[in-house]
Amino acid sequence: MRGSRVQAVVGELQGEKIDIIPWTDNIADLVVSALQPADVAKVVLDEQAERIEVVVPDEQLSLAIGRRGQNVRLASQLIGWDIDILTEQEESERRQKEFSERSALFIEALDVDEMVAQLLASEGFSTVEELAYIELNEIATIEGFDEETATEIQNRAIEYLAAIDRAHDDERKKLGVKDELFDITGLNAAMLVALGKEDIKTVEDFAGCAADDLVGWSERKDGETKRFDGTFKDFPISREEAEDMIMQARLQVGWITAEELAGEEGEASQEEAV
Repeated sequence: MRGSRVQAVVGELQGEKIDIIPWTDNIADLVVSALQPADVAKVVLDEQAERIEVVVPDEQLSLAIGRRGQNVRLASQLIGWDIDILTEQEESERRQKEFSERSALFIEALDVDEMVAQLLASEGFSTVEELAYIELNEIATIEGFDEETATEIQNRAIEYLAAIDRAHDDERKKLGVKDELFDITGLNAAMLVALGKEDIKTVEDFAGCAADDLVGWSERKDGETKRFDGTFKDFPISREEAEDMIMQARLQVGWITAEELAGEEGEASQEEAV
């Protein structure tokens, strides 16, 4: 009644201010509540890095951050994730920069003019890989394109990636990384170059890795999270994918049997069910 419970706690804490927000398992909703009374326009989650990007109206920036960054710091401590706050203007400028960078990439990789490159970027394509492996009709249906144009663009994308792959394979060989690592599903020449630079050159070397070594890890201390990069920091590899590749290597070198692996996966499934 009339905040009597909160007032009692405030009294025990010698006047410390207390804010109460509703708990939810939805991280996006939780961060919106934690940053009130600031209005939040958009929330973007990076679950692997445990980082949240929050977009607020320009006039709400100081309110969201708080005096000396107190609001955003407390919200970060409450949620356990790092929080970056951008204004709508800053996000707009970043989107424009990304659009320009994607257009420049397509001009260079596909040898197309600026108008074609911008059309591809405006349709949501962000990498050459997407153009190389997407269904052809997804490109052909772009306004002003036809099947012939789409085929030519896709062929150029495939040729560009093949050239890059050959260059990576040459570098991989110079680093002494063994061909046997190609037997592990999920690894490519560029990733083998990254492994070679870390002196991981054989399946046995790879089998000795931990998922943290590959995808990195986070440590939280004094209310702040510090991110440590892994060997595959430049690749969109999840922790689950890294663990699967490591297990493939351990199977190959005989550190674990298929039966033992199946038993571990079964136990993990039972734990998730519980």
